Amino acid sequence: MEHRKPPQYILEVFADPTCVKDIVRGILHTIFFHRYLSPLRPSYLEVLEFTLPLVADPDLETLIDTRVGQLIRQLSSTSSPKSSVRGSLVVEFFEKKRRKDGVLGWFGAKGEEGVCWESWCLEVTLATPKTEIERTKVTEAIGSTLQKTAMQVVTIVNRDKNHIPPLTTNEGNPFPFHIELSPRVEGWGRSIGIF
Repeated sequence: MEHRKPPQYILEVFADPTCVKDIVRGILHTIFFHRYLSPLRPSYLEVLEFTLPLVADPDLETLIDTRVGQLIRQLSSTSSPKSSVRGSLVVEFFEKKRRKDGVLGWFGAKGEEGVCWESWCLEVTLATPKTEIERTKVTEAIGSTLQKTAMQVVTIVNRDKNHIPPLTTNEGNPFPFHIELSPRVEGWGRSIGIF
């Protein structure tokens, strides 16, 4: 079965160790607020001077907190002589489709497969300013990129709707999703574009 490549959106945020958790959580919740296609009770999250939407679902909040914690540990474990390190999280939304092919199809069995219909990559740059002047610049950049990234999510979800599969149920979120930590890639593979 031939599948079209789903749209992939790349977002970038800038943070320092004191606010990276809140910023990444805020952007992930902003994505899910607009793509968690089931009834939800809106709530809000204060990040710096911005108010971002929060999906008040305990399972989703636990998953987001777990992945953000893993990202922070990855960023913290990076030893770099530079004043910043990068990491990323990928969010994918899937549609369940029945299939009748392959070995199972020969015996008449039907299986389900998850077909990705949208992907978001949140690239996080963690800055560790060393001087007061650097700290001032980093603080300004953090607020600016947070606002820009949140607005980018809103623009994308309002503009790009035609690829969203039809809703087949009104019970819970009809589309499974994954939040994965992208492997940190350093060295020759990244420099030649393999990763």
